[in-house]
Amino acid sequence: MSSTQVNATAREAQAQAALRNLQHKKPVPEIDFTIHTMDDGTTASTLERYSKDVQAPAVTVPTDDIFYSKEFPDRPDIAFLKNHFYREGRISEEQAIYILQKGTELLKKEPNLLEVDAPITVCGDIHGQYYDLMKLFEVGGNPADTRYLFLGDYVDRGYFSIECVLYLWSLKIWYPDTLFLLRGNHECRHLTDYFTFKTECKHKYSERVYDACMESFCTLPLAAIMNKQFLCIHGGLSPELNTLDDLRQINRFREPPTHGLMCDLLWADPLEEFGQEKTSEFFVHNHVRGCSYFFSYHAACAFLEKNNLLSIIRAHEAQDAGYRMYRKTKATGFPSVMTIFSAPNYLDVYNNKAAVLKYENNVMNIRQFNATPHPYWLPNFMDVFTWSLPFVGEKITDMLLAILNTCSKEELAEDDMLLSITDGSSSEMDLDTTPVSTETNFSSIASSVTSSRAESDAGGVQDADMVDVSRLNAEREASKFRIRQKILAVGRLSRVFAVLRNESEAVSELKDLMGTTKLPYGSLALGAEGLKKAIHSFEDAKRSDMENERLPPTKEEKTKEEKDKILKALDEATHTPQSELDEVNAMKMAEVL
Repeated sequence: MSSTQVNATAREAQAQAALRNLQHKKPVPEIDFTIHTMDDGTTASTLERYSKDVQAPAVTVPTDDIFYSKEFPDRPDIAFLKNHFYREGRISEEQAIYILQKGTELLKKEPNLLEVDAPITVCGDIHGQYYDLMKLFEVGGNPADTRYLFLGDYVDRGYFSIECVLYLWSLKIWYPDTLFLLRGNHECRHLTDYFTFKTECKHKYSERVYDACMESFCTLPLAAIMNKQFLCIHGGLSPELNTLDDLRQINRFREPPTHGLMCDLLWADPLEEFGQEKTSEFFVHNHVRGCSYFFSYHAACAFLEKNNLLSIIRAHEAQDAGYRMYRKTKATGFPSVMTIFSAPNYLDVYNNKAAVLKYENNVMNIRQFNATPHPYWLPNFMDVFTWSLPFVGEKITDMLLAILNTCSKEELAEDDMLLSITDGSSSEMDLDTTPVSTETNFSSIASSVTSSRAESDAGGVQDADMVDVSRLNAEREASKFRIRQKILAVGRLSRVFAVLRNESEAVSELKDLMGTTKLPYGSLALGAEGLKKAIHSFEDAKRSDMENERLPPTKEEKTKEEKDKILKALDEATHTPQSELDEVNAMKMAEVL
């Protein structure tokens, strides 16, 4: 039987076997996708929430029937909003604008300097920590029957700032005479643009909602006199603040300036060595904030005595215990300054407690509380696709490298040895094995081979054959060289993506740590792990975050700074010797390889 007949018989047998398999095919096994089996053998339903203690996220925007209160149709339903925001729900843009506008109407009517009576609960910075704000109301009391005074900084750094604003403004609509809101330094366009609030508003709602917030922030009062005894402000004292009438005369309906009385009320701090100063000056430039002043113990005592007040209650600074009592005045024996901070575990790094101050029947109590778990957001509201690009790029280059890298360096070296053994005669000749240009193509090889054969057939000498062999060897070497260069190029590209991915992770962690879209200068020198290792305590976290406590540069200042950097770089490049530039380039290439 011929080989052709054998092959035909074999193909027919294979076809018959395939047909039988199709006719007697086993049924497809039924898989119950409603049940998932864990690695340890336990099962869980895919139709139910695995962690039943955690409420399901709210995915629908409420209708107006749900949003507005049944009892008072012109007010939002605060019980619904509290739970809806807790489940990460959002309301419609129109509903958000309604809350902000109604709140703005009420805040506009209030004076610069509020006068509030006891009993009252005073709260410090919130900084977008909505879940901790809910804990604050548990500790401080129900807003329906508790008087509250908030000292500002409701937004930025935390990722739930818009929820804090909308809920607090809703409470203001319900309880305009018992819930009071002061302005902090973060309630302005400059800081909310630099930090996270503007990004958050645009991500969750729109820039129209952000603009409505900014308009409302400009109507917030600047200070309050509590029980005719305490001055309550966000920041601190000012050289321009002599009497309480100075507060009443400020034009507050604007963006805060970078100097002057309004700036100091929002930015000033007590000196770190408050009460133990080595200077007799009342005010010293605030180098930590980059604006305003540090005020001294003597400045505080002089102001309190002149205005017949007992103490100054402020916020603005993170405190490990959630509060700090400063040196007592000699006249009354009461702390001259008190700082309250109501954002526990600030930035998810500080590990600090939060506190509220409850004042009732001339008795002052400090109530502390710890942080509440909250949902996680990628830094600066980054989407998963953008976050994953460095990883995807690295994997694609890995695959490309694997495809091209079919031969190892050792295998290529073995081929070289075999080639030299096979063409032993070529070792006796001076062959030109210099890699040729990548433009060399197979047509040139073919033409050279054809011409060589023609010469040989025409009775050419033996040297023509030897030259032909040397050319083929050179082309073979050039081909190998090109393949090696491609593999090295893809390898370098893979390395670049790996570095990009590692640095992207580090930058994301650092930005999440700092709660800002921009890192402080020099932060990347330590790297993510270095910074994490450096933060072991509240003081370490505070030092690491010091740069973000400063007044950010304006756009004009940033533009000028960037221009100065470019001019400096150009000047250095112009006056740098070529040998040094070559050395730098060589170092960069060595790092990539």
